[in-house]
Parts: sequence; structure tokens; C-alpha cells
Amino acid sequence: MEIPVLDFSVYELGKTNVSVGNLEKLSAEVRKAFTDVGFVYLKNTGINQDEVDKVMGISKKFFSLPESMKKPFSRGGFSCNENHGWISVETESLNPRRPGDLKEAFNTASLSSDINWPSEGVEDFRDVQVSFFLRCKELSLRVLRLMALGLGLEAEVFLGAHKLIGSDVNGTTLRALYYPPVNSKSVKEKQLRCGEHSDYGSITLVFQSPEGGLQVKNRIGEFISAPSNPGTVLVNIADLMQRWTSDVYVSAVHRVLLPPAGVSSTRQSLAFFVQPDDEAIISCCDGSNKYPPVKSVDYLLSSDIYVSAVHRVLLPSAGDSSTHKSSTFFVHPDDEDIISCCIGSDKYPPVNSADYLLSRFQDS
Repeated sequence: MEIPVLDFSVYELGKTNVSVGNLEKLSAEVRKAFTDVGFVYLKNTGINQDEVDKVMGISKKFFSLPESMKKPFSRGGFSCNENHGWISVETESLNPRRPGDLKEAFNTASLSSDINWPSEGVEDFRDVQVSFFLRCKELSLRVLRLMALGLGLEAEVFLGAHKLIGSDVNGTTLRALYYPPVNSKSVKEKQLRCGEHSDYGSITLVFQSPEGGLQVKNRIGEFISAPSNPGTVLVNIADLMQRWTSDVYVSAVHRVLLPPAGVSSTRQSLAFFVQPDDEAIISCCDGSNKYPPVKSVDYLLSSDIYVSAVHRVLLPSAGDSSTHKSSTFFVHPDDEDIISCCIGSDKYPPVNSADYLLSRFQDS
């Protein structure tokens, strides 16, 4: 099954007084796409290709800067929002069974006026990123309204938990991604541009450059291509929304493959990760108790709050022959323990402790 393409023109940005009939028809189409696949392309949304190209252009300028100019803007260096900032290549491994992802990114997670933004060589970086963030916010709210209508709910059901997008008490993030050229000789075993994963929150809007590589796992467990479709936005369901809708809307696993052997082209994408407000309590919208109520920020943080950090030991400086000693105490669960996500999500499937440990030895 291919990812469907829906015409969003009846509800594109800027349009008001949309007829009930048009909203109902479009919401039914959205529901079918999200229940069948978990992804949908939307065309004629009001966000045009020129806007996307402008954000990708200024983002690529930033990624092309020397590392020394990007490092001051690293994620974790902003007290108002720990998710804001630059992430270097191979820092993340979205599938922990694979080596670090061959991508770098810049997260616009805070719109605070008193933080330091890149400017040298990318003078309008902040303005372009923030402007696009706000455009994506407006589109995402329209999609959320349609999703509620598609379930036979009041149109504002999901919107009430997304009132603070753009503030530091809401985790919504615009992520500009850059996938550098790949040297096939230096790629590690099982390494990808982005490992298999699903997204955390409500929904995600994705804009891609023409180079391929994105794949989505369909309902029968097969990975299918999700190519760039100029003039469209690719929208997918995230984990918390699946929980919120008692598994009616399905969060789909996806990944980005390496380019074919001998192809060294770069790739770019923009992902707008929509999260409910931190303090919002997410309960099954059908009134069931399939999943217990959870605070949005608790769910987000528990998905990967304790983050495994890559580390290394360098050689001593030239001419330095000193030794280095350390003692390390590695703590593991009991061999037969079954490890499941402690918040009750299915972000990672349950795994036997001993099996997981063995798989990591094999990967390395």
C-alpha cells in the first residue's frame, strides 16, 4: 500500500468559513490515511515550495560552517530549553542497535528572544527558522482539528492540549536535518543515515529535498518508500497520539537509508515535531482505560529521558607517554528480565536482558 496524497486546498492556511461538508469529507480521508498507513501527503496546504527551499537554504549554510562555529550552539547549552540547538553527526542513534546516525541537525525548540542564535555567515537564520516554525504550527493545528472530526469528536479536543506551542512549556520542535555525503568505505556495519524509530508526540510534519532514502513501515510490516513529493508535506502519527486515540491512529516506524553505492549526494529534510503542552493530561479520547492517563511531559521524557552517551578515550598528547587507569562497574538487569518501556508505550519492543546484551556485543 502506497502513502496516499490528499488535496488540502479546501482548508489551506488563510482560508476561513470552510463548509461543514468539506471539513467532514477531508477529515474522513485523513482518518483513513492515518488508520491504514500512519502517514499521508498533503498538497495545497498553503505552505509553498519556496518557503521550504528558503529554510533548507539557510540551514545548509549553517551546516556548511566549520564545526568550531557550530559548536557554541550545541543542544544542551541553552538553559531555557535543553532540546534547542545543534546536534553533530553520529551523536544520535535513533535505533540503539545500530551505530550513530549519519546526520546532523539544528533544533528550533525555543522562540525565546533572549537566547543566542547563529548569525555569522547566516545572518537571517533565526528569522527564517522562527517564521517557518509558526507556519508549521498553524498547519498542524488544522490537521489536529481534522483528526478529531475524523473520530467523531469535537473539533477542539486535541487543540486544547496544544495551546502553548512555541513556548518553553511545550516541546514542539522544528528540526532542520542535513545528511552529509557518505563515504561507503568508512560506513560502519548496519549504519544508516537515520535508524528505525517512531516519533514521540502527537504528529510530525516532514518536508524533504529531492534525494530519496526515507522509508515507512506499513501495517503488514514491510518498509515502503516515502519519496520527496515537491509542494507537499508528509504528515505522520506519533506515539502519544496513538495512545491518545486507543490505537485508532497508528504511529509508523520509519528510517532513512544510505544512498546507493557510489552515490555521495547530500540530503536535507525539515521535521516539525508536534507535542502537547507539558502539563496536558493525555487520556484515551474514547473514554476507555486502554492506557492510563499520563502527563505529556512525563511521557516525552520517559521515552528517552535517560540518554546513553557515546564516549571514548583519546591517545595522550604527542610526546606524552603517561599511562591511564580506570575502574568501571557495569550494572545490568538479571539475564531473564524482560525489559519494556516503563511508561507503557511501545516505542521499543520488550526484550530479554541477556538477548539485548548479546546483540550489542555482536553489533560491536
